[in-house]
Amino acid sequence: RRPLLSRCLQERACSPRGAAARKLPGMNTALAALMLVVVPCIAQRAMVIDDWPYRSYDCSKLAAAPTIDGDPSDWVAGESVLWTETFIDIERDKRPLPRFKTRAAMAWDDAHFYIAAEMEEPHLWGTLTRHDNILHHQNNFEVFIDPDGDGAMYHEVQINILNTIFDLLLVKAYRNGGPARHGWHVEGLESAVKLDGTPNDPADTDEGWSVEIAIPWAALKETAGAQCPPLAGDTRRVNF
Repeated sequence: RRPLLSRCLQERACSPRGAAARKLPGMNTALAALMLVVVPCIAQRAMVIDDWPYRSYDCSKLAAAPTIDGDPSDWVAGESVLWTETFIDIERDKRPLPRFKTRAAMAWDDAHFYIAAEMEEPHLWGTLTRHDNILHHQNNFEVFIDPDGDGAMYHEVQINILNTIFDLLLVKAYRNGGPARHGWHVEGLESAVKLDGTPNDPADTDEGWSVEIAIPWAALKETAGAQCPPLAGDTRRVNF
């Protein structure tokens, strides 16, 4: 999926056309890379950071915490919190477009970083139910959070259709020798999934599934290397 930039808003939002500020109401093969930037405006645009082109995404600060039930429609709507563009392969034009649509959305408040995703999936499938099962052996959704953007001490959260969580801390990237700390956990994490179809039934065709994740800033604070929660104008790196 494609690199993006996301930005956090101070309880207000403006559309790309400049809407007035206001308080806010309470197996896919694509990969996405994002940057989280804390600013008072919603927009998606191309940026270049360290010679890598990221798409921008402005991340709104919510006035009220959303209900984490797998359905993000209560906070991802209208001009306040926008869906990202549809994800493409991480190698971009070198690869064909993914067969199935995936998109994400983000928001925050002083307690949590909120992530939502919607994924088309004609055959919902998953069997892993134990915390810290290696979920990427099956279809799942993955979030990588590197608040200071240095490629070290970054956080990974995986979730499958059964709402099983695999969370870990990467001391440094696998390509640089790792290691991964599987014993590290996002304390206080909340998550939920909503299925539009019948799981593990190859006889029918499903529509897809959605995910909501609430990550406490307190769980990231010691390893983030950056302000948690962020301040308006801050930049944070997030990959999907």
